[in-house]
Amino acid sequence: MKRIQIKTLIGTVVLTLFLVSCSDILEEQPRSIYEPGFFKTEKGVYGGLTSMYAHLRYVYGQAYYYNTCLTGTDEVTYAQSADANFKDMDLSGAGSITPTSSRADVLWGAAFSNINTASGIIENAAAVGTISDALIAEARFFRAFDYFMLVQTFGGVALDLGAGELKFNTAPARTSVRNTVPEVYTKAIFPDLLKAVADLPESGRVTGGATKTLARLFLAKAYLTYGWWLQNPNNIPTYPETDRTDLDGHDAQWYFQQAYDVATSGIENPGDFGLEETYYDVNWAPNDRNKETLLYADHTETSEFYNGGSLTYGSGGAPDNFAVWMMTWNYTNIRSSFSNSGWTAMSSVQREAEQHLGRPWTRMCPTIGAIENTFADKTNDSRYDGTFTTVYRGNWDKAGISDPVYNANYLPVNPGDPILTFLDEEPATAIDYSNSTFKSNIGAGVLPGRADYVVSPSGISRIVYPGLWKLGVYRTDNGNGLGQPNAASTRPFVIAKFSELYFVAAEAAVKGATTKAGKSAKELINVLRARAGKWRWDNNGNTAKVQDNSASMIAATPATIDINFILAERSREYFGEGYRWLDLVRTQKWSEIAGSYEICGSSYGDHTPQTVTRDIQSYHYLRPIPQGQIDGMQMSDAEKAAYQNPGYN
Repeated sequence: MKRIQIKTLIGTVVLTLFLVSCSDILEEQPRSIYEPGFFKTEKGVYGGLTSMYAHLRYVYGQAYYYNTCLTGTDEVTYAQSADANFKDMDLSGAGSITPTSSRADVLWGAAFSNINTASGIIENAAAVGTISDALIAEARFFRAFDYFMLVQTFGGVALDLGAGELKFNTAPARTSVRNTVPEVYTKAIFPDLLKAVADLPESGRVTGGATKTLARLFLAKAYLTYGWWLQNPNNIPTYPETDRTDLDGHDAQWYFQQAYDVATSGIENPGDFGLEETYYDVNWAPNDRNKETLLYADHTETSEFYNGGSLTYGSGGAPDNFAVWMMTWNYTNIRSSFSNSGWTAMSSVQREAEQHLGRPWTRMCPTIGAIENTFADKTNDSRYDGTFTTVYRGNWDKAGISDPVYNANYLPVNPGDPILTFLDEEPATAIDYSNSTFKSNIGAGVLPGRADYVVSPSGISRIVYPGLWKLGVYRTDNGNGLGQPNAASTRPFVIAKFSELYFVAAEAAVKGATTKAGKSAKELINVLRARAGKWRWDNNGNTAKVQDNSASMIAATPATIDINFILAERSREYFGEGYRWLDLVRTQKWSEIAGSYEICGSSYGDHTPQTVTRDIQSYHYLRPIPQGQIDGMQMSDAEKAAYQNPGYN
């Protein structure tokens, strides 16, 4: 795969889109560039606001940025077809993270132009005379959102894009000075989010629009993250170098308390939001944009224009939503037989635009530890079943094939039957991976009496592994066929969920925040664990399952909640959604939790787990400033070297 280098200078202004204020959806029209006076018009303000929602597509659902958020954690490693984009991020000796190779450049390239757009709106909207505080608060939210993502990823970043701190810049800037982490939080993130909480409405101005609940979530997350940064329990270095002292004179404990108070206020004043009844419903594609979803990068199958990309093929680049391709292995290589006495190969699981399947790229895969340990309870807890595709079912009929088909043990199978199953646990009877008479072409095994091939949890490899159902593609225009499986996903990529308010509050409580009655760390976590125990559908069994295991889930919660348990719960709740690297960096648990992992090899039939050790250094807790940024600045070599995060020069 070609590595694309994005050279974006701080302060440049990019594509924008218009918004019609009287509609409940975003009305988008391309515009090449803003003129400086554009934001002094009502049309300009609405256009700028719409562009902020559109800019999310260039980061979220972009597979290479998605990779930087997961590969190298305890959740994910690189898969068999991975190139350097993925191997570099794993830090396991297959590659190394450099200013040229780090795909955190995706965030850097998209965030600063959006920050400048937000500043243009904030500075000029009041002069228009018809722009409400609520509209300006949307710009404040997005400016804070982008700065929050940047400071977590790169450390301190520039508040002055060429015209002064937090000022709208109208000319390209070829020099830059990075602010410290405390300056970014106290001058930009906290003031903007506090104003957003105060001025945003409880109900979004448009479908998917910024709300008070959304702003509360990110304010609470920012307080929590900054509290950890001030505390610095494992002495991780920061950059630019500065004392771990808050400019407003508060200590870490003050920020943990603020995180708790703001998060619980969000829970108690949910507006239009709340928890779905079951975990399955959170991720079930027909239920997209549900009440639990606070922010998403939107896509649609109804229009290429509003989707932001083709409905028939995927470009492999933004603004397509193609993240889920990366953790989809090449299940289309599965073969069954037209004969029950010999091998007459046929493709029994074909590429389909369906949530369990989709377009395979085999670039990322779950670790064995994630399958065996994170999701150890697959009986009571519905989140494993609501996260992965573990059963691959026959769909040859949708390709117009009507002949009889035979599978493992020469047994007949019908369309919709399991062809390959990833077992929930190691079976009592040993799997025969060496069956030579009707051997699986992808190295899966057989068990007596079963028509489906099987792989045990300890047998997942870099080439054959459970897929990621929760982000799977979904189309309603497939008819009776396979649909458009080569297109990027037309589902929204979810960025923020109401459920995270519970996790933020619980984590802050563990860090010492004084709690309210009924909202201790354990009680908050148990709300989500109880929900995880409620089933209405067996996803991989493809059958109704009305079962309430919430009492068992609550009973299994430890008496004392610690950070490791919260991190494990966050992984069960948000596996594969792009949270993990930031979670491990915030808590400084990355090397402890993800310093090694198990996975089988890259060849079909390799079911021997290997322990792989990662070389996670303290400087890796910050990503490198993209080389394109360094090269594009007109500064001395010494100034450029000083601009780069230590360890990456």
